Amino acid sequence: MGVGIGSVAKMAGVSVTTVSNLLNGRAERMSPETRQRVMQAIEALGYSPNTSARQLKTGKSETLGLIVPSVANPFWGLAAHEIEKAAMARGYNVVFCNADRDPELERRYAEKLMSYGVRGLILGSSPLSFSHFSSLVERGLVIAAFDRSAADADISLGCSVSVDNRLGARLAVQHLIGLGHRRIGAISGPVRTASRIARIEGYREALQAAGLPVGADLIWEGAGISGFGDREGADLGRAGMRELLTRAEPPTAVFVINDLYALGAYAGARDMGRSVPADLSIVGFDDILLSEIAQPPLTTIRQPIAPMAASLVDALLARIQGGVEGDPIHLTALPELVVRGSAAPINQPG
Repeated sequence: MGVGIGSVAKMAGVSVTTVSNLLNGRAERMSPETRQRVMQAIEALGYSPNTSARQLKTGKSETLGLIVPSVANPFWGLAAHEIEKAAMARGYNVVFCNADRDPELERRYAEKLMSYGVRGLILGSSPLSFSHFSSLVERGLVIAAFDRSAADADISLGCSVSVDNRLGARLAVQHLIGLGHRRIGAISGPVRTASRIARIEGYREALQAAGLPVGADLIWEGAGISGFGDREGADLGRAGMRELLTRAEPPTAVFVINDLYALGAYAGARDMGRSVPADLSIVGFDDILLSEIAQPPLTTIRQPIAPMAASLVDALLARIQGGVEGDPIHLTALPELVVRGSAAPINQPG
C-alpha cells in the first residue's frame, strides 16, 4: 500500500492541510522551518502525490518549464539547480531545456510544455524580443524572465528578475581603474542579448566617467560568430584575449562578460606569455564555483542566484495561481564585487 499524505503530515508534525498547501503551491505564509520538515518527510517516505489525477481534473500541471541557453556554462547549471530547489519547496516540479538562445527552438519547447498542461515558463535567454512567444502568451502561458527586465519587453511578461548588469560592469571597471589601469579592454562574445548589452554599456560608462579611452581596439565581441557562444565560452574568451594582446596598444586589464569567458581568457594570456595578474589583470562576471578555485582565483561580480531564483518562482506562482494581477512584477538584484587574486595594481606582481 502506498504512502499517503497523512503519513507525511504525521512524520513532519503538521496537519494534512499544511502538507496539501505545500504540494499545491500555497505555502507563501509557511515558515521555512515547517516547509523544510514537510519536504524532508516527503523525501524520507518516498511520497509521490497523484499529480496526474489533479491534472486531468484541472487541465493544469504542477510543473514549471525552464529554458536556459546551455548548462555547458556552469552559471546556468547553478541557476537551474536553484530554480528547481525553489519550485520543489513550493510543491512544483521543473522540466528544463537547453535551447542555445534559438527563438524557434524555444518556441517549440514552450509549445510542447503547454501541451502537457504547463502554464508557467521561466526563460533564461535574455532575448531582445519575446515575439516568438506571442501566440503562446495569448493562449495563457505565463512567462517569467530570468536575467532580463520586464520593463521594455515587447509582450506582457508575468514577471522577471535580473541583477543590475550595468551597475555590475561599472563596479568591475571601477575596481580596475582604482588599481591604476588606464587601458582597460572588454571581451564579450556576440553582444545580442539584453544582459550583455547592459554590461558593455556599464563598461563604457565607467571608462567615460573616468575620462579614459573607449576605443573599438579595446573591445572584442567575437566577430564572425553566428551563435551566442554559450557552449564555447572558454574557447572564445581565449581567442578574444589573444587578439586583444596582439593589438598595437594592448590593454593592461580586461573586463570579461562572464566567468566562463574569463577563465578562457586566462589561457589566452598564457598563450601570449602574460602572467595573471603580474602582467595582466582580469575581472569576470557571475561568480561561478570555478572562479574561486581557479589559479589565481578570479575577481568577479557575484549574482545572488539563490534569492533571485526563489523570488522569481514566488512571483511566477502568484501569477499562475491568480493571486496577482496588473503590471508585471520586475525584481532587480544588486551585484557584488568579489575581490580575489586576478587583478592587481598596474605593473605590480600579484
